[in-house]
Amino acid sequence: MTTPKGVLDFIAGVTWDDLPQEVRQQSKLCLLDLIGVGAGGAGTKLSRIIRDYSALDMSGALPMMFDGRGASAAGVALAGGMTIDALDGHDGFNPAKGHAGCGLLPALYGLAQDLNHVSGQEFLLCLTLGYELACRTALAQHASVAEYHTSGAWVAVAVAGVAARLMRLDGNQTAHAMGIAEYHGPRSQMMRCIDHPTMLKDGSGWGAMCGVSAARLAAAGFTGAPALTLGTDHWSDLGDTWLICQQYFKPYPVCRWAQAPITAVLDLKNRHGFDSQAITGLHILSFHESVRLGTKQVTTTEEAQYSTSFPCALALVHGTILPEHVADAALEHPEVQRLSSILTMEEDASANCAFPNRRLARAEITLATGQCLQSDWFEPDWDPTTPPSAEDLERKFFNYASPALGLARSQAIQRAVEALDHTATAQPLLDLLAQPIS
Repeated sequence: MTTPKGVLDFIAGVTWDDLPQEVRQQSKLCLLDLIGVGAGGAGTKLSRIIRDYSALDMSGALPMMFDGRGASAAGVALAGGMTIDALDGHDGFNPAKGHAGCGLLPALYGLAQDLNHVSGQEFLLCLTLGYELACRTALAQHASVAEYHTSGAWVAVAVAGVAARLMRLDGNQTAHAMGIAEYHGPRSQMMRCIDHPTMLKDGSGWGAMCGVSAARLAAAGFTGAPALTLGTDHWSDLGDTWLICQQYFKPYPVCRWAQAPITAVLDLKNRHGFDSQAITGLHILSFHESVRLGTKQVTTTEEAQYSTSFPCALALVHGTILPEHVADAALEHPEVQRLSSILTMEEDASANCAFPNRRLARAEITLATGQCLQSDWFEPDWDPTTPPSAEDLERKFFNYASPALGLARSQAIQRAVEALDHTATAQPLLDLLAQPIS
């Protein structure tokens, strides 16, 4: 079993040259996808509130992502993490039931702005290390308690670790930073936000803020209890198995638990070619957590993203789901509301047993003619076993980023990400992310 010292040595000692080529490429794909989702999320009410708050109550000189106003490093991490989380289209890790990158990127962005000496390779490397630390911490934390807590709990520990590396803390300081972050990380109850969809989301921004704060405290001599998660057997293959390559991506900006039902209803629509108005009945069989996404008549984008029925209705009406379809201004579409209201859901024992490593769903649709259609069992698209191509993710990036940032800026960001491992500084990319959205 890798000792806690082994984890600390990994954080301090790994270089870009140590990463396999597939890991290097995956880090760029994850980065581009996160930026696109963040650009889409910046237009939400949630993002506007948290950026206003960070500018006012967490003031500093570092420009927030997609905003430009100044905040502290912790404030930049909070605002950026919640901005990405505001649009539920970012990558995730099935066994952890959550998301590593959402909190990692804005924390690294803020710290790199503050330190002003971070190369492109180091930025990508720290993002990659963060995924490893976050996902393994998640497995250890979830094994320690029965209750399902938000991603912020384990992202905080990972952020503290990579922040310590960027800040060049020694092993003892890094251990304290991760211990502080584990102690104070937001172990908030995720299912409360599933049952009551609000702006709390997955705790990623809070975890990012906590991790940055923990590293800064440790640098100043603040001490923390040992991070218990670092002493478990989830670290035994650290540096051999790269969990960043086991992330899923989302084709649609809604909860992952609703993605298999979406795939199932779209399969029926594509195979049988019916119009949505011909549908008189909709039934979804899936796992318990998907059924818990029970909001049918939505009034906010948070309710739309944390629903199974509403996204299925969107897919049947539009043939896909884009950020514009879950925006507050688009939620009163009468046909979408009708389909969402008639959809029923049922738990399936086999789907429950397969969760969380697999998310299964089957759809049954009844047409006005009386015909009853039944899909096969489906898993979400773009799982690690059937990943999207680089072209798929680039297309998604432009679909999300261009409406918010414009095509020229989006293209510049894409080029900057692709060239990042060959640049002496990450600053050109950081400057593109810092510019406010007009």
